[in-house]
Amino acid sequence: MKDLVMESLGHKVESNKSFEQICADLETATTENQFRLLAVHDVQETLAGKGFEREPLKIFELCNAGFAHQALQKHIDVAMFMPCRITIYPVGDKTVMTLAKPTMISQMMPGIGLDELAQDVEQRMIKIMETASK
Repeated sequence: MKDLVMESLGHKVESNKSFEQICADLETATTENQFRLLAVHDVQETLAGKGFEREPLKIFELCNAGFAHQALQKHIDVAMFMPCRITIYPVGDKTVMTLAKPTMISQMMPGIGLDELAQDVEQRMIKIMETASK
């Protein structure tokens, strides 16, 4: 069931690169693809500060101002899903990146004309992930 959820809601990329290397390469791939890294949330560090232990997990928030403007012109409530987020975490000897598919926004908000834009953003985000994973 978990794989079905990922297939319909998200995109997953696995890599043989280390967690640290993927994080660094994702930052580089983001700017190379005309997106901006707005924030990186180190979930492991945040939870450790509250006395909880967990494996490494970072959430990267990415944005392209032009795409954001276009989406907001369609409907202000698209802002609930902004910015795009990529999660990174290790699983065994692999590092995994996941993305909530931007096309899910157009499915959740049908009729506002977001389909083409969401597809374009999704393809670009996947390219960023694929570039970082190699």
